[in-house]
Amino acid sequence: MKDTEMTELRTMFWVFPDRESTRARADYQSKFWGDYEDVARDLGMEWVQVPMDAIAVDGLDNGRPRIFVNGQRVTAEDSLFVTSLYSLPYQAMDVFNQYAMYAVLEQAGCYLPHPPYLSAIVNDKLATNLFFAGSPIPPIPTVRIGTGRDLGYKHYEPVLENLTYPVIVKPTGWCAGWGICLAHDVEDLRGLLSLAQGGDTTVVAQPYLGDGTVDYRIYLVDGRPHSVLKRAPRDGGYVANSGRGGTREYVDLPPELDQAIAWFAERLPLPFLCVDFLYDGERYWFSEVEPDGAIAGSDPATADGTAVQLSTIEARFRAYRDGHARFLAERAATQLRDDQKVGV
Repeated sequence: MKDTEMTELRTMFWVFPDRESTRARADYQSKFWGDYEDVARDLGMEWVQVPMDAIAVDGLDNGRPRIFVNGQRVTAEDSLFVTSLYSLPYQAMDVFNQYAMYAVLEQAGCYLPHPPYLSAIVNDKLATNLFFAGSPIPPIPTVRIGTGRDLGYKHYEPVLENLTYPVIVKPTGWCAGWGICLAHDVEDLRGLLSLAQGGDTTVVAQPYLGDGTVDYRIYLVDGRPHSVLKRAPRDGGYVANSGRGGTREYVDLPPELDQAIAWFAERLPLPFLCVDFLYDGERYWFSEVEPDGAIAGSDPATADGTAVQLSTIEARFRAYRDGHARFLAERAATQLRDDQKVGV
């Protein structure tokens, strides 16, 4: 997979809160971080994880900021930054710093393949549904409930009027299957809300689609489906994520999703995007999108699954590199037009 193409892009910095335990870091390294590093190296680049505080910016010369990562000078020409918000409970204190760093990098003229404005939209599950209103695959009906000091006043009760039970209850901004629960009636739901209050966690409630519901993650590269990961819950479970005991395997794209994928790609044209759908045995439902969805192998690991995983990572990084080149070309063209207007 060696690539001899010449490119100005040398480093892809993944801006990620430095909060993982040593146990979790080793697990992520073995499952996909190590593969990210290897594939980037084969393409003549580096993939480097950095926390926000590793990035320092000299803005003394207004309009010409100097960016340093781990004390080393980088430029918009040789580096890009992957900026997708992470907001698991142990990362909550980092949310503002993530947003602030994204804004600084964007205003400094860096290429960010995931526009910062999308972070709030894709991290809040109801905001995602509203952003994709009109989807050819209907979104899962969703109500959103904030918790906090005034939860006991039950101001949320009006949004429960049309819920049918059982319902899936989950934090609106978490990921990887964390915090997902099943409420069989309104009393179960109120109990879960009171627990969420302890962490000031906003939740959503969605109708449970039934036992055996599976999840299809479509990996889009430059708007085209590249690979499909099917995730299924364990026997007796209701969460398909592997962290909750689910299984995963790469499969062909279900034909029912073929035209829908083109709609999502047009609505959100990114170099890389994961779009998730749930299938309840009769129909498909739009679930969520993730601009930085993890690319892991099949479970259990197979030669075919590993090959698809590596191919997807490579396609993603090539798309980033191409997007970076287009970004620089468009910036240069804009600068030339501006110079010509003022007679430079």
